[in-house]
Amino acid sequence: MEVSVTHSMKASVRIPRGVENLFGTRDENIRLIETGLSVHTLLVDNNIEIEGEPENVSRAENILEDYNTLVREGHVFNNGDLNSYLRVVTTDSEVSLRALVQSGKQRNFGKKMLAPKSVNQRRYLEAIERNDLVFGIGPAGTGKTYLAVAMGISALINKSVARIILTRPAVEAGERLGFLPGTLQEKVDPYLRPLYDALYDMLDSERVEKLLERNVIEVAPIAFMRGRTLNDSFIILDEAQNSTSEQMKMVLTRQGFNSKMVVNGDITQIDLPNGRRSGLIDAMEVLKGVEGISFVPFDERDVVRHTLVQRIVKAYERYNETIGAGRQLSLKLAEPAVEAAPAAEAPPGETAPRA
Repeated sequence: MEVSVTHSMKASVRIPRGVENLFGTRDENIRLIETGLSVHTLLVDNNIEIEGEPENVSRAENILEDYNTLVREGHVFNNGDLNSYLRVVTTDSEVSLRALVQSGKQRNFGKKMLAPKSVNQRRYLEAIERNDLVFGIGPAGTGKTYLAVAMGISALINKSVARIILTRPAVEAGERLGFLPGTLQEKVDPYLRPLYDALYDMLDSERVEKLLERNVIEVAPIAFMRGRTLNDSFIILDEAQNSTSEQMKMVLTRQGFNSKMVVNGDITQIDLPNGRRSGLIDAMEVLKGVEGISFVPFDERDVVRHTLVQRIVKAYERYNETIGAGRQLSLKLAEPAVEAAPAAEAPPGETAPRA
């Protein structure tokens, strides 16, 4: 690798191997470096010439040198991984391409490698590693559930926990589900399907079945948490915006020794009936500043689904801003400022979350 720098805010980095991979489909990777760092590039005989502000040129140079080192060490970038990494390193100057790839390798398990696809995803994964209670708050498609399940599986495989518990608010088998055929488990499962989907995406189906059979992985509606203390566990509460204040307090106080808990939700999609306050909004206010608890916000830039989903999320945000605050805000205004602290045990019979 040869690097030569001139004094006119230009630099040149030789790319001995993997030029096609570096540029990506329709040059999307190199365009990402250009737009993310406000530089211009030109490929001349496997040398990438970079021009721009000195600080930006230096940053681009470091990224390309890291790429050279990783390729030389035999690292293979799969299915748009490089594009995801570049999105993070061009936005967050605190992290290098090499460090990002190394952290992904450390979180390797089974056939999957866990790599953050945005700055907030990186912060979320690091928060889960550092803290025993993490709240991931933001729109659908930002990877909150998927990454939490992945970190849970990683912790289970590394034997740092003995089991994983996945839960979300679900209708109890009362009048709302009474007309559906099947057992309680069959009635409840559709609400928990996204959690199963994440599991099956990461582990062989046979292995998932065995872990579920042995209750090493437990997928259950929130009511099943009542009265338990969960030691040596990785607990994930999903769709937390649809939990009531009582349910939220009940789940948060289940956490036992050597346990981690991740609570995810989207406060713009609250499906509780009028008059019921979201337990997630309560928790965000009550637990703000409590040591050992981390809140990680996500926004439309973190949406890792189809790019159209990003635009849909943004369009809804703009629409809601124009119309005025949603029903939850009007509900908040109608409520007294201080609520009495609920008992730890939640009353049975809750509301249905979004499918």
